[in-house]
Amino acid sequence: MSDIPFKNPGWAGNTGEFNLSEEEVRGEDFVGTRPVHGGHASGAGTMPYMLAKKDPEGVLFEGEYRERLDKILSRYPTGQAALLPALGLCQEIRGYVSPESMDAVAEVLDLSPAYVRGVATFYTMYNKRPVGKHLVQVCTNISCNLAGADEVVDAFLTYTDTELGQTSEDGNFTVIEAECLAACGFPTCVQVNSRYFENVTPAEVPKICEHLKSERE
Repeated sequence: MSDIPFKNPGWAGNTGEFNLSEEEVRGEDFVGTRPVHGGHASGAGTMPYMLAKKDPEGVLFEGEYRERLDKILSRYPTGQAALLPALGLCQEIRGYVSPESMDAVAEVLDLSPAYVRGVATFYTMYNKRPVGKHLVQVCTNISCNLAGADEVVDAFLTYTDTELGQTSEDGNFTVIEAECLAACGFPTCVQVNSRYFENVTPAEVPKICEHLKSERE
């Protein structure tokens, strides 16, 4: 462990420690590497969970993912209520929510395709096109912006040799801006898939990226 003091223990861990696993950073009970079966029904549907390994052609709602969908349906009284977590499952499997995925969700929840597409396109948390192994979201809202978020964005784009929203040639990174990551006390905040990095500076960006590339899937 480094000598840098904990700034928000239990959430993003020890600032500057980029060699921690997601379990060590966020805790298995909080998020960590969530098991594919989703655990208890009350935790089966959460915000979209981004995995490093994505299959854009992955089969939806079969096997263990069908079991997770059933847990979601057991928790919510209607298809409309279950829509957001069902879309989250699509994104977990495929890495994004395509029009075809939206139609599949509409069918399984007995909703109109137009309704599902209207909801899915309203929320920015659902990716509408394929992304890299690591989706890098840099908060550029006011707190992070005042702390130099634009420079952090530029550092990620320079390292990955991409433009905003583009995926790097090696398929490792897609960098986008985020409106707010709810960590205003720890700017600049960066979310990579389902992991948070706090107090990120441009100088730390290469170290973060090198570690991400070295991680096993």
